[in-house]
Amino acid sequence: MKPQLPVRQAILDRRTYEAPAAGRWNKVRLDFNENTAGCSKAVTRALGKLTPKHLAMYPEYQPFIERLARYFGVRTQEMLLANGGDDALRVFFDAFVEVGSHVLICEPTFPMYRYYAEIAGARIDVLRYGREMEFPLDAAISALQKKPRVFFIANPNNPTGTLVPKESIRKLLQAATHTAVVIDEAYADFSRMTVLPLRHEFPQLFVARTFSKAAGLASLRLGAVLAAQDSLSYLRRAMPPYPLNLAALVAADAAVRERRTMQRYIREVLRLRTWLEKQLQLLGIKTYLSAGNFLLADFGPKGPALFQKLERQGILVRERSKDIAPGFVRITIGTEPEMQKLIKMIRKEWKTPS
Repeated sequence: MKPQLPVRQAILDRRTYEAPAAGRWNKVRLDFNENTAGCSKAVTRALGKLTPKHLAMYPEYQPFIERLARYFGVRTQEMLLANGGDDALRVFFDAFVEVGSHVLICEPTFPMYRYYAEIAGARIDVLRYGREMEFPLDAAISALQKKPRVFFIANPNNPTGTLVPKESIRKLLQAATHTAVVIDEAYADFSRMTVLPLRHEFPQLFVARTFSKAAGLASLRLGAVLAAQDSLSYLRRAMPPYPLNLAALVAADAAVRERRTMQRYIREVLRLRTWLEKQLQLLGIKTYLSAGNFLLADFGPKGPALFQKLERQGILVRERSKDIAPGFVRITIGTEPEMQKLIKMIRKEWKTPS
C-alpha cells in the first residue's frame, strides 16, 4: 500500500509562499524594502571577530538582550527576540490562535499576517484601507466587538505607507478587551512614531520590531516583540530555547552601538522619498502619503507594461496590481544613484495620460 502523509487541511488549502527569485544581486532592488545602502561597517567588523569556537557553542543571550532592551527603552522582561520579524509574528499564532478562531487584518497589508493565519486554520476577518489608503478606524472598532484573537496592524502600513495616529491606536486598544493587538512597527524608524509607551496602560498591546530595515540586517534575521512583562510571558512559552543565531545578535549589537550609520540612512530615505514623490507627481502619477522607506504610486492601466520594461532594464519594483488595482506599485527608497536611474528610465518610457 502506498503510504499517505497526514497533512493538515489548512496546509492543503493554501499555496506555498514564494520568496524572491534568484538572480537579483546586480540589479536595482527597489522591490522588497531592503536597505540598499547596506549595514554599518561596525557590523562587518564585529562579525569578523567571531571565532570557530564561538560558532561551535550554543550562544549566550543575556548580554545582548540587556543592551538591545536598553536600545528600545524597555526592561529585559519586556522584550522577546525572534528569528526575524516574520518569526516575531508567527509566535502570536502559536500562543493565541486555535483552529477556527478569528484573526482581524486590514488589507492591503504585509502578507505574512494572512500567511500564518491560513497555516493556523484561523478564520480571517478582513477590513480594507480606503480609496486614499486611509485606515478604516470605525470599521476596526466595530470588528473588535466580535473579540478576534489577534488584530494585526502594520504602522506604517506596507504597502500603503499609511500611519495610524497614536490616539487612534488608543481608541482601538480601548475597544480590544479580548484581543491581542499587534502593532507591527517594522518601519517606525522612518515614521518616527511608536506606540510602545502605551504598553503600561494596555496589557493587550504588543509591538513588533525588526532589524531588517534601518539597521540593514535582513539576511541575518532578527526581530523583537515588546510588551508588558506579564503579557509577554505567554509568548515566551511558545518559543524554543535557542531561537536566535549568534551572528544576528552580534550584528544588531554593533548596529545599535554605532547608530550614526542608521541615522544617516534614515535622513537620506526621508529626503529621497520627498524627492521621488515630487518627480512622479510632475509626470502626472498619483502617489500616496508614506511614512515608510517606500512610496506607493498609481501609474494606471499603462503601469504594468512600464514595470516590465523597468525589470528588463534591471530595475525591480513591487507591482501591486493583484491586491490593489492594475497600475499600482510600491517603490523602495534606495540610494540617490538608484533613484536617479529609476526616474531617468521612467521619464524615458512613460507617456503622461492625456
